[in-house]
Amino acid sequence: MAAFNITSSHPSTFILMGIPGLEVAHVWISIPFSTFYIIGLLGNFTVLFVVYKEQTLRNPMYLLLCMLALTDIATPTFIMPKILCIFWFNLKGITVGGCLTQMFFLHAVSLMHSAVLVTMAFDRYVAICKPLRYTIILTNTQIAKLGLVGLIRAVLFIMPLPLLLSRQPFCANRIIPHTQCEHMAVVKMSCGDITVNRTYGLVLFFVVITSDLTLIALSYGLIIKAVLRLSSKKAHQKALNTCTVHICVMLTYYTPGLFSNLTSRLGQGFAPYIHIILADLYLLIPPLLNPIIYGVRTKELRDKVGKYISRK
Repeated sequence: MAAFNITSSHPSTFILMGIPGLEVAHVWISIPFSTFYIIGLLGNFTVLFVVYKEQTLRNPMYLLLCMLALTDIATPTFIMPKILCIFWFNLKGITVGGCLTQMFFLHAVSLMHSAVLVTMAFDRYVAICKPLRYTIILTNTQIAKLGLVGLIRAVLFIMPLPLLLSRQPFCANRIIPHTQCEHMAVVKMSCGDITVNRTYGLVLFFVVITSDLTLIALSYGLIIKAVLRLSSKKAHQKALNTCTVHICVMLTYYTPGLFSNLTSRLGQGFAPYIHIILADLYLLIPPLLNPIIYGVRTKELRDKVGKYISRK
């Protein structure tokens, strides 16, 4: 990935400034950032470990949870080492190839994360609306195939972003006022015509978000319709409880994600450091909260984790 076609008009490196306007507070900001990152890693690795060790958890729902955990591990890992180098050691340089590579993986994993959430919504739809056929429709093999489709979609959709940028001439000003090689931040470094880059990025964002949220909304619309047909209040409660966890996870991902992307593109009234902090927290908070949400709301997983903790 690092071997993008960089022409001679490119400078050899970019300078990531961190959070402009808050340079004196970089060390202090690194404390919550690194804390969120470490706790998120511990939580997601715990989920992977417990599902791997427990045969009873090797079913489609927990396979999806493992996919979510993997994306939650990968996402902050692509940015945190560089952020901490900036905050702690003032090491701000990054090669153009390294920057484009970071951009590709960041956006590809984000797209994969969204695909996993769509698949989880479909899983809940089948579990509630077609419970007798659940084990036939959704097997571990089917989930793995859906995960592969999500991965291929992410690679095909995101690959044009760094490829288009690799053909752009970059200006002498190589300073990126950001902690990461976010697409729009790098696009602004180009001295060439960036109409195609901006248009593709904007269309990609709205097409993916619209299609994924539409599929999720359709799944939950059918779920609500099926739940309303149930005569027992207890059945209502049980059916809705199975969806609560997934809804919480979606809110922690899409809400800050939409706000961060819209403010970076349209929010001219916000201070630059607000955009940057929001973009970083968008990549740190969901991986932190997801294992906590599943650990608290999913009794079977909570019991298994408690069993291993008590052994220790």
